[in-house]
Amino acid sequence: MTALLPTVLMTAIGIVLVATGGSQSASLVGGILVLAFCATALTGYTVGTIFVTRGAALAGVQNEFLSAVSHELRTPLTSIRMFIDTLREERVQDPVERQRCLTVINQELARLDGMVGKLIELSKIESRHAAFERRVVAVADVVNDALAAFEAVRFGSDVTLKVTVEPGLTVSGDRGALAQAVSNLLSNAWKYTQAEEKRITVDATSDMDHVVIAVSDNGTGVPRAEQEAIFEKFRRGSAAARSGAQGSGLGLAIVRAIVKAHRGRIDVRSTESGARFRITLPRLRPEAA
Repeated sequence: MTALLPTVLMTAIGIVLVATGGSQSASLVGGILVLAFCATALTGYTVGTIFVTRGAALAGVQNEFLSAVSHELRTPLTSIRMFIDTLREERVQDPVERQRCLTVINQELARLDGMVGKLIELSKIESRHAAFERRVVAVADVVNDALAAFEAVRFGSDVTLKVTVEPGLTVSGDRGALAQAVSNLLSNAWKYTQAEEKRITVDATSDMDHVVIAVSDNGTGVPRAEQEAIFEKFRRGSAAARSGAQGSGLGLAIVRAIVKAHRGRIDVRSTESGARFRITLPRLRPEAA
């Protein structure tokens, strides 16, 4: 819109002078109209450049996304096909080994199903088609729901878990979606912490305007150069890749999408002794609740 302003002003001045002036202003009007023509040409070039640049950037993002999706889907599909060929050609006669092949196929299918489900969920959130409720939600309930979901993930493993929630905190939003975001952070903290004694801390605090829900761990942390990229689709940090833990690179993208849909933000602060992910949401005052 700003790029069109010079053209509009020049043309308007020329029209006014034509309507009100006489022959003595003919040369002035002509000059102004020439300037208007030049401004129009410059505006067209500027707008065209902007659209071409944005289109190229969008095409680049789409190509990168499709490439990442293809890569992530190809790995389990290749594994499934290999084991199906092995069973079909009866290259494995041992019943135990045949059962192992079937188990791997089942695991890879579950991985594919989970990945596709996450992609669909992320697409709905980003396109604003996700049906998020807008209700008064107690932050303590969100944290408790997230911890309940996390129990299934860490079942059978030793984790030192410390939880501190400031009493009376409320936000406006979808309890289930917010709990999912916190649960994803908990799962990542457990999955990517390779220390012998895993320590995870959850704390919820507030200031005058915001509620902050933070999940901290004692892992290797996230390098500064990767702290923005890890929230993109299919992007995993170098420490996560070295750990060998399974992951699709969609968990943090879903967290960011959920938090953004609740008019909040997420960031990470990291040191060599661990990472701290913070979800910041608008605080709902008691009188508003």
